[in-house]
Amino acid sequence: MKERKIVLSERDIPRQWYNIMADMPNLPRPPLNPRTMKPVGPDDLSAIFPMSLIEQEVSTQRWIDIPEEVLELYTLWRPSPLFRALRLEEALKTPARIYYKYEGVSPAGSHKTNTSIPQAYYNKKAGIRRIATETGAGQWGSALSLAGKLLGIEITVYMVRVSYEQKPYRRIAMETWGANVYPSPSNRTESGKKILSENPDSPGSLGIAISEAVEDAATHKDTNYALGSVLNHVLLHQTVIGLEAKKQLSIINEYPDVVIACCGGGSNLGGIGFPFLYDRINGRNVRVVAVEPVSCPTLTKGQFRYDFGDTVGLTPLLMMYTLGHDFVPPGIHAGGLRYHGDAPLVCQLYHDGLIEAIAYGQTSVFDAAIQFARTEGIIPAPESAHAIRAAIDEALKAKEEGKEKVILFNLSGHGYFDLQAYADYLSGKLMDYEYPEEKIKEALSRLPEVPA
Repeated sequence: MKERKIVLSERDIPRQWYNIMADMPNLPRPPLNPRTMKPVGPDDLSAIFPMSLIEQEVSTQRWIDIPEEVLELYTLWRPSPLFRALRLEEALKTPARIYYKYEGVSPAGSHKTNTSIPQAYYNKKAGIRRIATETGAGQWGSALSLAGKLLGIEITVYMVRVSYEQKPYRRIAMETWGANVYPSPSNRTESGKKILSENPDSPGSLGIAISEAVEDAATHKDTNYALGSVLNHVLLHQTVIGLEAKKQLSIINEYPDVVIACCGGGSNLGGIGFPFLYDRINGRNVRVVAVEPVSCPTLTKGQFRYDFGDTVGLTPLLMMYTLGHDFVPPGIHAGGLRYHGDAPLVCQLYHDGLIEAIAYGQTSVFDAAIQFARTEGIIPAPESAHAIRAAIDEALKAKEEGKEKVILFNLSGHGYFDLQAYADYLSGKLMDYEYPEEKIKEALSRLPEVPA
């Protein structure tokens, strides 16, 4: 029998996170205070983050120890299995060997628990009573709600309105774990009220939800803010995925030619990709591919410049590929990919040519998701299905060329709370939407001016 899954023991869980800042040819330009246009310092961030996470945000130390209490909670689902997609390979009749790291085994059903647990841990140590956050499709909100319950911290979640309405079971899961969940934009914050006054029917966006969560944290002394993607410390925590995958592949003497992940804010891609980018930076021939929706084409059509991380303008300015902070993408089912920017680390690596990017329409993505579900059995999250689409295309290219190829992708979560998306696809209601160039240009025209 061919090896279908490679499983590690709990003692094989990485004891340290990998920090790619130690090895990047060029570090991202620093976040700026939008009022002074000077680099943000610890004092600017301490109102909403504990100092331990601020230190991780700016660290260039290659390896950062994982606290024992975090490791103990990681054992609830880590190490996650690495599967070989043998039935998918057979269906495609490809000489490629396809592997996927399955993060849907976590209690919350996605990779987001890899960072929600340490973020809740560090906030608890700092004496914080409550954390406010945003969520798109609900994966991050679910993960933080679980972490809050496990570590004894109250959680408030601002959920993008279109996802709040499309995915009620995500909200129910968060509430089951004790969180308070509100559709965003809401009337709970000045940011939300401002958006609703301009557009009462706003579907919301991650940028808007971030504005609400940041405002909530900044206006309550006992409350901090937590983010499920974008920031350096978030991507740092996710590297347990790629570190485990490298160990699992080494057991069977394999190494990927290409590593693939969907990319909305960057945690998914950074988690599986950064440990392999260490090898690429040091001369190994491996490609890392970010996959995004054509309706929110941040890397493929955005501009590389400073912009706010949120819609209203409460966050520091981040150097990233952006579609404009007030860009509101259409309500596609891959809600976790509906963000106007990307992690500065991912953007710098893409700018330096160390990462590739590709965009797909959602009907093509769901074609791939259905094929995967009908061969491998797992119904993937709509976000993860973008990586599946790219992996299938890589495998078909290998077939055309008659070449062997090792493909690794991150199956970052299951889609069992996303069945409405599959219902829409199977009934022919799912439509592609490519965001118009003129709308992108309009949003980009309103970016803040930053002195050279």
